[in-house]
Amino acid sequence: MVVVLCNCTPGEAPDLARTLVEERLAACVNVLPGVRSFYVWDGALCDDAESTLLVKVRADGVPALSDRIRALHSYSTPEILVLPVDVAASDPRYVAWVMATGTATPS
Repeated sequence: MVVVLCNCTPGEAPDLARTLVEERLAACVNVLPGVRSFYVWDGALCDDAESTLLVKVRADGVPALSDRIRALHSYSTPEILVLPVDVAASDPRYVAWVMATGTATPS
């Protein structure tokens, strides 16, 4: 199980989150609105309002999830950061639910 971080525009966040769950590419997506991101892109300092998606998914589902994010995302280079989850220290019922959700075969 992993958590994938993905920032996007506030306008696209709900649709992207809903699609990932409806297509069973993610067990759950939390949308954290009101994120302000500072970064340099194409040599310019950017200061953008964004929403952060916290996507819970089985590790073996990351390739399909990443492909779908790239296909739907408005950014040419979307943020897709995969963070491991310490499943031994996490609630076993929640981990089992995430692992049972989705279309990828268990690893």
